[in-house]
Amino acid sequence: MIRVVLPSPLKALAQVSGEIEVEAAEDAAGGVTLSAVLDVIEARYPMLRGTIRDHGTGKRRAFVRFFACERDISHNPPDVPLPVRVAEGREPLLIIGAMAGG
Repeated sequence: MIRVVLPSPLKALAQVSGEIEVEAAEDAAGGVTLSAVLDVIEARYPMLRGTIRDHGTGKRRAFVRFFACERDISHNPPDVPLPVRVAEGREPLLIIGAMAGG
């Protein structure tokens, strides 16, 4: 099971508290990708569709960031396997709402 931490506004929208756990299928190479995890999240919580990534393009929303094993993976292609520690559930995948302003 992959542990996922959502930002507070998305937790409220999905009516969850704490971490969520999802099981995503491995790709042909045996890894679990960010895209697969987001597919499962959007299927389980349809109210989150379009909040993390754009409906049409599938691209990450501008103010959303992804972190795995203390690394920003926001600019990685979504079909790159997640780190093993995240795929095995030992570390969470963090979905963070970025801050902007002045």
